[in-house]
Amino acid sequence: MAGCCADQCDTAFTSRRNILWFAFIVNAAMFLVETAAGSWARSAALQADALDFLGDAANFGISLFVLGLALRVRARAAMIKGACMGTFGSWVVAGTVWHAWTGTLPRAEIMGAVGLLALAANGTVAALLFRHRGRDANMRSIWLCARNDSIANLAVMLAASGVFATGTNWPDIGVAALIAGLNLSGAAGVLVKARGELRQAAAE
Repeated sequence: MAGCCADQCDTAFTSRRNILWFAFIVNAAMFLVETAAGSWARSAALQADALDFLGDAANFGISLFVLGLALRVRARAAMIKGACMGTFGSWVVAGTVWHAWTGTLPRAEIMGAVGLLALAANGTVAALLFRHRGRDANMRSIWLCARNDSIANLAVMLAASGVFATGTNWPDIGVAALIAGLNLSGAAGVLVKARGELRQAAAE
């Protein structure tokens, strides 16, 4: 790691590793919480967010595995994560269409409460990752996940208000579509950066 002395590099590495472990545990726990809550509330947005937490937990696990390895390895891991983000976004699109077709009406109060809890979890992770976001495609991919999830959580809370006010499922459907879009756009950005790093590693 160029640009720092051994002690500084060791400290930075330990900081990133501790943050990744914290993020992994938080995302795994929130996946379980939102899976149960999404089923109970019959909410497409919460179910989409639950799958998002699962995908993020897997991403953080991969990031822990490749942390400190060569740029080529980290870039390849980022390519895998970018593909996973894109697959997840496509899956959410399909689920959103299904909920729109069946006309399921979610429970707004559960959506709002769980959305607030998820925002606290993702906001904390995003804040911790912020200063590491520009290090490489691997770290950027996980910061983007946390940032996108925080935005999605705010949208879930707005959707809960919309469902309560209108008595329809369209706010819930709209937020589920937003979550899918965030993941698809984030996946594209990660894949572009990872390909650039793979070219850089090949040239070294």
